Amino acid sequence: MVRVLATGTFDILHPGHLTYFNESRKLGDELIVIVARDVNVKHKPKPIIPEEQRVEMVGALSIVDKVVLGSENDIFELLYEIGPDIITVGYDQHFSVDELRTTLVSRGLEIDVVKIDESYDCEFCSSSQIIKHISERYK
Repeated sequence: MVRVLATGTFDILHPGHLTYFNESRKLGDELIVIVARDVNVKHKPKPIIPEEQRVEMVGALSIVDKVVLGSENDIFELLYEIGPDIITVGYDQHFSVDELRTTLVSRGLEIDVVKIDESYDCEFCSSSQIIKHISERYK
């Protein structure tokens, strides 16, 4: 059985997230999602939706087999527990695939990393676009 791991903030679920999950799921038999903790989101504004609610929303998707909340201390900690065969990186995620591979090897983890290049192009296919639209509408 091939276990695929997808990670992200998933602040406001939208079609782009569904594309990421669907493409990730095609790579294996089981899709596990780690939802980032609020304290670990440093590359963009803090999430609006509380982390427990984001876990609940992602977990309600039939494409997802299991969802867990990330570690507050070490974002790699759960990888030892979950034991994924593949980690997927979304087309717009902020870190380097090569750097991730190097870090995994340095931690003794033999996990393939796959960049998901597919994206869903629509007006509301990013949380920031949704937030911007709402703030402009209700000024």
